Amino acid sequence: MQNGGDVGAVLSRLIKGVKAIEEKAPFARDERLGYLTFCPTNLGTTVRASVHIKLPNISAKPDFKEVCDGLKLQIRGIHGEHSDSAGGVYDISNKARLGLTEYEAVKQMYDGIKKLIELEKAAA
Repeated sequence: MQNGGDVGAVLSRLIKGVKAIEEKAPFARDERLGYLTFCPTNLGTTVRASVHIKLPNISAKPDFKEVCDGLKLQIRGIHGEHSDSAGGVYDISNKARLGLTEYEAVKQMYDGIKKLIELEKAAA
């Protein structure tokens, strides 16, 4: 994690760290399913790219969850799955992990967040 909006810097740091770990302890990978993890929802790329973002205007609207679903985004509170928002801040990530590349997963989150920011500004 880091403050600001430089998703590329975070992804580069993650890739560097993953490569360093994999040199010592290779990750389990199935040719058909992708990387195997302890959580079945993370099969595939295992990439859950997320941002913590404050969206006080659009998050107050009754269709906020449906808007995020339409953008292929998953909403969580800042303290993880099944937690509530704190001060209008949400952890928002890509919904899909299976059937797309790591790049596509990050881009899905990035594009969705960009649209949410546009909607937030329009609702202000």
